[in-house]
Amino acid sequence: MISEPLIKLLLNAAIVALVFYSIIIHEFSHALAAYMLGDDSAKRAGRLTLNPLKHIDWFGTVLLPLLLYFTAHFIYGYAKPVPFNPYNFKNFKRDSGLTALAGPVSNILIAVAFALVYHFTGNLPYVQHVSAYVVFLNLLLAFFNLIPVPPLDGSKVIGMVLSDDAYYKWTLQERKGMLFLFGFIIISNLLGLNLIGQIIMPPVKFMMHLLGIG
Repeated sequence: MISEPLIKLLLNAAIVALVFYSIIIHEFSHALAAYMLGDDSAKRAGRLTLNPLKHIDWFGTVLLPLLLYFTAHFIYGYAKPVPFNPYNFKNFKRDSGLTALAGPVSNILIAVAFALVYHFTGNLPYVQHVSAYVVFLNLLLAFFNLIPVPPLDGSKVIGMVLSDDAYYKWTLQERKGMLFLFGFIIISNLLGLNLIGQIIMPPVKFMMHLLGIG
């Protein structure tokens, strides 16, 4: 008979593997959207694929999350940004925004798919447990990435409604935005404020309720 600690370990491993691959699908979705909108930069870079090795950033995807988990007790990481050339798009701002939006939308669709798994496996509590966590974590990924701060996807989504001049100035903040966001997350967590959580948890909880997972 399998021991309880081993079962817990296997369940956590399944959740980590599924969420990890959800991040890969997120990046692939960016590449696919850009390709469909006329830019083949990601395809030429070998990123129009579901092969995880093409998307992993060994520091951002593996080392950074582990480091933060054991030092600051939270997880934050990233995969390789998908390359795209907005000048290949017919509509610079609109298509850049749609390409960015494709990532979070993919996570929401994954959440919906695993919500269905959750509801159709009522007699399999372990499967339900894994499915519920995959739904929750994909929704976290989606709504975190929709925060309108460069370089998150939400910054390009909101860029669709900015003037050309404002959009140009906004995109110049991407490198500063990453440092600001990273510092903001660390400081708010060290102070026990979890401000990012206060921003993204309301829509996550709403979607969880909508999908019937409490």
